[in-house]
Amino acid sequence: MSQLTATSQLLAGVDEVGRGPLVGDVVTAAVILDPQHKIAGLADSKKLSEKKRDILAAEIKQYALAWSIGRASPQEIDELNILHATMLAMTRAVQGLSIQPTHVMVDGNRCPKWDYSSEAIIKGDGLIAEISAASIIAKVTRDKEMLVLDEQYPEYGFAKHKGYPTAYHLAKLAELGPLPQYRMSFKPVQQSLVMRDGQLAGS
Repeated sequence: MSQLTATSQLLAGVDEVGRGPLVGDVVTAAVILDPQHKIAGLADSKKLSEKKRDILAAEIKQYALAWSIGRASPQEIDELNILHATMLAMTRAVQGLSIQPTHVMVDGNRCPKWDYSSEAIIKGDGLIAEISAASIIAKVTRDKEMLVLDEQYPEYGFAKHKGYPTAYHLAKLAELGPLPQYRMSFKPVQQSLVMRDGQLAGS
């Protein structure tokens, strides 16, 4: 870890993964990079291969001054709505940092209502190294959680679609019904319940 002077800016990048899926937590990450250790290849996590993300995630965790994961559960998403749950998860990520930042840069067009000096940066995950790092950490974390869920319920195909509403996922959801890990307030999940209720009534 580098020696930080009293005047050093501690810049945190924050990003989320998992607003669109029908299942699982929305996962956020906050990262303060070490200005003395430049990590090559940081970019929007969606534009990197899984192998590259895994390599970068390990390097970020090793060399960042601080990093933290925040999340909001499916139950919190259903209660608050996905936007407010995402803001809550971002706040948890920043609060979880072992070093508190002097300024926070958030991917997107809005920041949570908090007391931090902060700014929202549209497409920041492709522009700001700290946000790219947060994007990578969050995506690697959530994707691994989907692989665990896939091991528990292989018939749903979570390893393939990561919980996003693909045609295959929607077909399996209609056939099998939602698990407790699903976001019950999301329309495709509600529709699957209605369809299953209709099938049961007609059987």
